[in-house]
Amino acid sequence: MQEENENKVVSFYDQFAEKQEKTGINSRHLSILDKVVSAGLQAHHRVLEVGCGIGTVSSLLAKQVSKGEVLAVDISPESISKAQILWKDQANLKFEVSDMSDFDKGDQTFDFFVFPDVLEHIPVDQHQALFQKIKKHSHPDSVVFVHIPAPRYLKWMIENEPEKLQVIDQPLDSGDLIKSLTFAGFYLEKMETYSVFYQEKDYQYFVFRSSKPLHKSTPLSKWEVLKERIRIRLKYGLI
Repeated sequence: MQEENENKVVSFYDQFAEKQEKTGINSRHLSILDKVVSAGLQAHHRVLEVGCGIGTVSSLLAKQVSKGEVLAVDISPESISKAQILWKDQANLKFEVSDMSDFDKGDQTFDFFVFPDVLEHIPVDQHQALFQKIKKHSHPDSVVFVHIPAPRYLKWMIENEPEKLQVIDQPLDSGDLIKSLTFAGFYLEKMETYSVFYQEKDYQYFVFRSSKPLHKSTPLSKWEVLKERIRIRLKYGLI
C-alpha cells in the first residue's frame, strides 16, 4: 500500500512539473528567498533544498550563494529532468531525484536546509525520520528553514476549494512540527504567520538552528538597551 501511494505521489508531481514551468517565479518563491536571506544565508554557504520541484527557488538560492552551492532534491524524476535543463547554466546548482529516505552524503554537511512548501505533502509519520537525516548532515551552526501553508488557511482550502490542492495537502500542527525538529536537535528561533496572496495570512515560516550548548552569556551594551527603551517610549508617547 505504501509503495502504491508513493507511486501515486510521483505520478502527480511528474504531471505537475509542466504546470510549474508555465507559472515561473511568483510572489511565494520571492518571499521564501527574502526570508531565507534574512535568516542568515551567506555567499559561501552550502544549501540542501528538499522538495525543489522544477528548481524555481533553487535557482534563486544559487544566485545568492555565488561562492557556495545548492543541492536540490525532489521525488519527481520529471521535475528533476526539467530543472536540470532550465538551470543548466548555474554551475553551483545540482539536482537529484530523492524522497530523502535514501539520502546519504556521508560526512558532508550543509549550512542551510530549505523546505519550500513541501512538508505538508509528506505524511506526518515520516517527518521524524526525515529530520534525523537532516540532523546527520548538519553542523553546530546549521539552519533549517521551513515554509508551509498556514494550517488555519489550508483547512479552509480543504473545505472550500479542494480542487486547488495537491495529491497530499495536510494542515501541519505548528506545535508538532516544532517538537519534531526539537527532537532532532534544533531549536526554534523565529516563527511568523503572514500574507503572501491573501489577507487572511496564508503562509507560515520557521527558522530553526542547531541546539549547540551556550558557553557564555553576552550582555547587550547599555546603549543598545537604552536605545530600544527610548524607541518604545517614543512610539507609545511615553516621553
